[in-house]
Amino acid sequence: MSGGGARVTGAELAGRSEAAQRRARPADDRLEVVISRILQTGVLVAAAILLLGVAAWIGRGDAGYPPPGYPTRAGEVLAGLREGRPAAVLQAGLLVLLMTPVVRVAASAVVFWVQGDRLFTALTLAVLGLLALGLSLGGAGA
Repeated sequence: MSGGGARVTGAELAGRSEAAQRRARPADDRLEVVISRILQTGVLVAAAILLLGVAAWIGRGDAGYPPPGYPTRAGEVLAGLREGRPAAVLQAGLLVLLMTPVVRVAASAVVFWVQGDRLFTALTLAVLGLLALGLSLGGAGA
């Protein structure tokens, strides 16, 4: 038996351990906040653009393109946005929604680089490269 010290229960040890872990990982907490904000902002912006496109479609009564046409390339979407075509607005909302996780991965790479975690920076950049490859191959098939 140890001399005179108060006995610590397992729950108290677990609590101390959790608190110690939180103190030891403030950078991880910031990363989670940054990633969370990026995802929330991207989804909210995409939803707003999509709602605007739906409202424009309802207000105009058509998609702005002869059936079954709609813009499939970024340049066509931008041209359609300048002309106020509802289908282009919807496509822009979908593009924002699609790019949100890509921006999240890019932000993670930057945060890992700043933290000095070269392994996770390399892994995140590899994921970003695979996303870019997948998006470019998907665009080639359109």
